[in-house]
Order: sequence, then C-alpha cells, then structure tokens
Amino acid sequence: MYTLLSGLYKYMFQKDEYCVLILGLDNAGKTTFLEQTKTKFSKNYKGMNLSKITTTVGLNIGTIDVGKARLMFWDLGGQEELQSLWDKYYAESHGVIYVIDSTDEERLSESKEAFENMISSEALEGVPLLVLANKQDVPNCLSVPDIKTAFSDSAPKIGKRDCLVQPCTALTGDGVNEGIEWMVKCVVRNIHRPPRQKDIT
Repeated sequence: MYTLLSGLYKYMFQKDEYCVLILGLDNAGKTTFLEQTKTKFSKNYKGMNLSKITTTVGLNIGTIDVGKARLMFWDLGGQEELQSLWDKYYAESHGVIYVIDSTDEERLSESKEAFENMISSEALEGVPLLVLANKQDVPNCLSVPDIKTAFSDSAPKIGKRDCLVQPCTALTGDGVNEGIEWMVKCVVRNIHRPPRQKDIT
C-alpha cells in the first residue's frame, strides 16, 4: 500500500527537470533577470537588492517550478575570459537564454561574436533559444528590430530550433514572465518530439 501511495505521490508531484543556460556579455543583466525570475515564480523567495548585484565571476544557480516543469538556471559569467567555459555546460542544457544589453551599441559586435560562437556548437543543436533585448526602459536604446537587423546574418546558424527575440527590462521585470513561459513550452515540447526547422521570430 505504501509503495502504491508513494508512486502516486511521485506521479502527482514530481517535476520534470530542465537545465537552462543564461548567457551574454558581462553587464548585460543576466543575474538581474535570474533574480526577477526567481522572485516572480517562487512564492517564498525574497530576492536580493537588484541595485547591489555585481558582475558574475563564475556561476549563479537558480531553480523555479512552472506547472510540472522545474527549470534549473545556470547564469554564467560573461567576461571574455569566462566565455571559454560556457561550452562545458552545453551538453547538459535544454534551453538557452541569451541576454543583450540594448543600451550598449559599442559592444554589440562583441555580443554578436559570443552569440555566434555559442550557436555554432553542435552540443546545442536544436536547443530552444530565447534572445532578450534587455534594458528597454532606457531612452534611445536599441529596439528589437535594431537587434534583429544587427544579428541578421547569424540567423542561418540558428538552424533547427525554436527561437524568439523579445524586449525585456530585467530591472522592472517586464518581459520576464512571457520569456519564461515561452521557454517552458519549448523545452517540454522539445523533449517529446524531434526539433523542427523554424525561422527566427
């Protein structure tokens, strides 16, 4: 009887776990995005003071539950010397969130180079990709169409994966819910059927 009840409990409450990488250059807003995600999707999480977040050296980890899915986030440092470590995490990941600082046009080409190196990895083939144009609250920032244009020649390298580019303001939480809900839908679907060719949207 215990075994039956235990099995039923696990069936009802066990979560399917998915690992999602949060990548991008340093100061793009990756850790702020992670903090907002944990605050919005974890009832008892108080969150840190967003104004005191500093540059990530190494790795930040966070976990949230959305329905029957449990997302484990790995927020990796974006400094040039740390980007060489990103590929150590690719094989374990089910999704990638790539954060772009929409206010830093000077480093856009650097961000694009890191992005292309990332999507060129065979280990990430078919893995859903969410691209966030962060800091949209800042006047005169680059818009989503601006960023799509700047990254347009990267589109063929995206290959067989779901991909969404969306505006985001991690500091206020705008765009966080929509992005996470899209990612959950994609990683769950990706596990249960082969990835299909899809253009960037």
